Amino acid sequence: MSFTELGLSDEIVRAVTEQGYSTPTPIQKQAIPAVLSGGDLLAGAQTGTGKTAGFTLPILQRLAKQARAPGAKQVRALILTPTRELAAQVEESVRVYGKYLKLNSTVIFGGVGINPQIALLKRGVDILVATPGRLLDHMQQGTIDLSRIEILVLDEADRMLDMGFIRDIRRILAALPKQRQNLLFSATFSDEIKTLADSLLNSPAMIEVARRNSTVEVIAQKIHPVDRNRKHPLLSHLIKSNQWSQVLVFTRTKHGANKLIDQLGKDGITALAIHGNKSQSARTKALSEFKDGSLQVLVATDIAARGIDIDQLPHVVNYDLPNVPEDYVHRIGRTGRAGASGEAVSLVCVDEHDMLKGIEKLIKRSLPQEVIPGFEPDPNARPQPIQLRSGNGGGNRQQQRKPATGQSRTATGQKPAPAQGTGGRSLTGKPSGVHRSGGRGR
Repeated sequence: MSFTELGLSDEIVRAVTEQGYSTPTPIQKQAIPAVLSGGDLLAGAQTGTGKTAGFTLPILQRLAKQARAPGAKQVRALILTPTRELAAQVEESVRVYGKYLKLNSTVIFGGVGINPQIALLKRGVDILVATPGRLLDHMQQGTIDLSRIEILVLDEADRMLDMGFIRDIRRILAALPKQRQNLLFSATFSDEIKTLADSLLNSPAMIEVARRNSTVEVIAQKIHPVDRNRKHPLLSHLIKSNQWSQVLVFTRTKHGANKLIDQLGKDGITALAIHGNKSQSARTKALSEFKDGSLQVLVATDIAARGIDIDQLPHVVNYDLPNVPEDYVHRIGRTGRAGASGEAVSLVCVDEHDMLKGIEKLIKRSLPQEVIPGFEPDPNARPQPIQLRSGNGGGNRQQQRKPATGQSRTATGQKPAPAQGTGGRSLTGKPSGVHRSGGRGR
């Protein structure tokens, strides 16, 4: 099946083809016709399946059919995402796929000044991609008009709920017109997601292209048991002995990320960190260098678990297991994208055995374990308590239901840089080019 057969216009298909895409992914085959029909949609899709194009392409098609009224400046489509990085990437997709259409878009999140965003909104925006916190800032200042929203998308809805955004989302929903199309995309389905869907969606079409809470099958997953104070030497050993050139490493806390950066630097391994305490420019720089291959190791907290989208990322390392089992799925989903193979390695000490059990219960499989010679864990070691709320991403609202992954308020008003060259890839909604990144941070 081709994108033309899905009912997309020649202009959109042309833009898609220029990015090297020819065949829709399973989520795109189902979501695009559903969105084009105008009804509500509840979609469950693993990360890396191409869901971004699954909603951006038909949204562009629907809005392009009816031009903006002369002089109108109201936003027509609103896409909410949990993080800055994800917001920037989604808006990039909108621009790349809509390059031959007379539609405009922008992205807003925190960590940057609000005035440039106000200027852009005054000119009129068809499609707005936003994180909840900064969108509320604009609503409170009266600098945005949401009264004409035709289409609402909640992207990574489960992540937004995990991060404690439910009150913000409800405040935003209350400002929208009742008559609109609602699209809810979630990698996992919890009771909270079902409750939100029931209150938001009207007789939705339902799509689920992967087993619930499953991990991508093409990802080789492995556990390396190790003592807590030997994790850093083991990570350095793995990077050097295996000659890993591009590694995404997840730590539990911001302090842990910073400490690991210093330790790896002493070992001659180039690394930068991305987390909520980093400035927007530092986060963008680190992500840019990691994407273009000039940075060997990117160390991140869960703020980046769904915001880093890199073609052919070969290795993800859980330096610390996540506090919430579902975050394991999102972390390792940074590799093995678009059908490519990938490897996810977890360094597990005795303190994390209960976390490991929770992850294995969630994904319904036991993960293979391999002890690395020279790094054998002490069989007599006793577990020590892990401080679950030691801060992963910055931000001042802690999660109600689960340990906070922490983001602060968000938005950006300046257009992301134009996309760079892409090459041939399957369409997973991630054209290349580096963009500003996101959490809620003011």
